[in-house]
Amino acid sequence: MIHSSLLPDITVPDTLLTPFVLHHAQRLSSEPALVEGSTGRSLTYAEFAEQVKALAGGLQQRGFGKGDVLAIMAPNVPEYAVAFHGTAWAGSTVTTVNPTYTAHEVKHQLKDSGAKLLVTVSMFLSVAQEAVQGTDVEEIFTIDPSNVASLSSLAGEPLENQVEVSPDDVVALPYSSGTTGLSKGVMLTHRNLVANLIQTSAMLPIAEGETILSFLPFFHIYGMQVLMNSALAQGGKVVTMARFDLEQFLQLAQDHKITRAFVAPPIVLALAKHPSVANYDLSALQSVFSGAAPLGAELAEEAATRLGCEVVQGYGMTELSPVSHTTPAGQFKPGTIGILTPSTMCRIVDPESGQDLDFGEDGEIWVKGPQVMPGYLNNEEATAATIDADGWLHTGDIGHVDEDGHFTIVDRLKELIKFKGFQVPPAELEALLITHPAIADAAVIGVPDDEAGELPKAFIVLKEGESTPAEEIQRFVADKVASYKKIRIVQFVDSIPKSASGKILRRLLRDQS
Repeated sequence: MIHSSLLPDITVPDTLLTPFVLHHAQRLSSEPALVEGSTGRSLTYAEFAEQVKALAGGLQQRGFGKGDVLAIMAPNVPEYAVAFHGTAWAGSTVTTVNPTYTAHEVKHQLKDSGAKLLVTVSMFLSVAQEAVQGTDVEEIFTIDPSNVASLSSLAGEPLENQVEVSPDDVVALPYSSGTTGLSKGVMLTHRNLVANLIQTSAMLPIAEGETILSFLPFFHIYGMQVLMNSALAQGGKVVTMARFDLEQFLQLAQDHKITRAFVAPPIVLALAKHPSVANYDLSALQSVFSGAAPLGAELAEEAATRLGCEVVQGYGMTELSPVSHTTPAGQFKPGTIGILTPSTMCRIVDPESGQDLDFGEDGEIWVKGPQVMPGYLNNEEATAATIDADGWLHTGDIGHVDEDGHFTIVDRLKELIKFKGFQVPPAELEALLITHPAIADAAVIGVPDDEAGELPKAFIVLKEGESTPAEEIQRFVADKVASYKKIRIVQFVDSIPKSASGKILRRLLRDQS
């Protein structure tokens, strides 16, 4: 059974990404486009467009153009958007690097992508200098002052017109961490990104002048597209945070009268439970939108009750540019990821038989639409394993759809725990565990067992001052789930390791077991 969006199809124009993002810039020339949250320093739309074109001109003057790759390894600052779109305007490709990577991980991405230039900040310069050894990187530039050339020195005579390339050329090359092995370069074209901006704006429109608080990293597809590009393309104001700090987030939300917060589940957890939230005026907040990882219905409800606004979620992945499902205003169903974005199709497939499943039945989610990547860079085998001959992208996520077209994610196909032949979804247990009044955070993995195959093991972070015994936590779960889903092992820890986008790093937990 093929499920289609409940919304009208979109038309994807034959335009390139940066002209699309800048199409309001002249009209909004004096309005702020990007603001550095910590200092208040801002770029107007006119200044942003001028800096983008000047950087493109400088790149062109040094012979950097179509087919060339520039790497950005930096936190969220206004110049990130300049570096990204200046490169795109020059007809080139941006590969976005996680600044918390080790030199070894950075080097892999630089070599795999073929990057020739690297833009970073002084804090990460030593890692960058180590990483570029043995790669094609010719020069490093920093956004802030350092002992290497500055990003501003790379600017030249402004390039008034976008360098001509095809909408089907790759413009962004973020790397997908995956669950095993080295990260893979996700090739995203101008058409992919423009299509998803139109799809997303049809469901989550951003008003001109609306402030979008952006701490989710721009190197990650969620921050890059849903926050940076979507807000700029619709005339919003992007307030950047170089790293997440709860107090600063709350202060900026209060000062800028944030109406919508785009977050990941760890932030929803903080908004629901952290005592500091009560010290700030968040009355302007109308909705909290969570993505990048599963969000339990109970936690969403707890946060919504405390904040007095809707807490909803969506779904996507880097390979989908990234959004395939989201929740439009007024259409929230607890626990769901919402409905399909326009011009998107979806199937729920039994991973063993390959047969389509009915409403309410759990299977792997397959997606087709204009936002689907053409493939992984230099990796035909991984591409063929992800996108089949008919163009369906196999997400690796397990979920179901109801008769109203709302989808629910149960867990990752590869992360399901196999206990005596039964499938145990870690995300379901995690969502349950954090409803316990003594638990601040939790993660669940499967650990090998000769008899059962795998045993569900919970890593628990207790709230300050709490000392609940493991047996009590196990009873709490056992009272609410089928017997095969019981927590068999409990380990107390100080924190749960998570990626910058909020995903639990289960491989690190497995190393602790």
